[in-house]
Amino acid sequence: MTPEWLEPLGLLNGPAAFAAIRDGLALPLQGGPIAFSLVRGPEGSILPPPEDHPALERLTRTLPDFAGIARHRARPLVMGIVNCTPDSFSGDGLGEGHAAAIARGHAMLEAGADILDIGGESTRPHAAPVTVEEEMARVLPVIRALATSAPVSIDTRNARTMAAALEAGAEIVNDVSGLRHDAAALRVVTQARCPVVLMHALTTDPRTMQRDIRYEDAAMEVARFLEARVETLERLGIPRSRIAVDPGIGFGKRARDNLELVARLPLLANIGCTILLGASRKAFIGRVTGVEEPGQRVAGSLAVALAGAANGAHILRVHDVAETVRALRMAEALAAGFEED
Repeated sequence: MTPEWLEPLGLLNGPAAFAAIRDGLALPLQGGPIAFSLVRGPEGSILPPPEDHPALERLTRTLPDFAGIARHRARPLVMGIVNCTPDSFSGDGLGEGHAAAIARGHAMLEAGADILDIGGESTRPHAAPVTVEEEMARVLPVIRALATSAPVSIDTRNARTMAAALEAGAEIVNDVSGLRHDAAALRVVTQARCPVVLMHALTTDPRTMQRDIRYEDAAMEVARFLEARVETLERLGIPRSRIAVDPGIGFGKRARDNLELVARLPLLANIGCTILLGASRKAFIGRVTGVEEPGQRVAGSLAVALAGAANGAHILRVHDVAETVRALRMAEALAAGFEED
């Protein structure tokens, strides 16, 4: 482990977290509501958080709202996925059906989505790229229609699409390549000074990202990659408050790597950024649960979403918004206790 980092363990939530913080038995993870009572140090030892360790300031600091979107008191924000593609892995692609995509976005907002993530190019494993012109034709009308109703992020690897989407009303850039695919992407986001989501992937090409996957420590290697990308943006003038980091579930990972990344998500708190988790309907869920059809992986997706929420995710990127919001509300009530009106 990086010597300056600690891995939060012994996580607590709800009244137990508040009581442990009050009694000096735990510390708030990025301001709470989750607390951690133990840490794993660089040598692998597990111990209470050392009072003078330099990592504690980042691990405990309260984060500002990401992209100006007010955070919920005790649960993550929900980002609804609007796939304007005919070939989405998840089975919910809408191709060039702008009206259908717009209707889906509005339905997600009514179901409780806080952000809409609109994309026009499939980046599933082995997917072939589309032209920038085709990508823009798919997403720009949808962005224009939905950006008046909610914060919108553009899910793209292409700088021209980023710029056009921001002009059309998108507020956030979400790049699965971590701004590595297109050399002009860094210039676009620095000039726009927009919030950005940086994701980890082994390669910038979906056609090769599932080849020769090797990790010695998947969680630490992903975290180090994301820290390096964040430092690059910081040097260009984008503060960590405007950056979200995404471990890239399913992008150059085996099932066991994905499970480890969810379980060790608190490690990313060392970076000091908003944490986004996008595991909805992914293939590893199908492998674990035995459900081949992506659209039928709701139960597994909800289990991962709840695990992510319990492990410090600030934003959950999901296909099934209504079910996710209900599950999060139930988990919040269970953690807080229920008092009858």
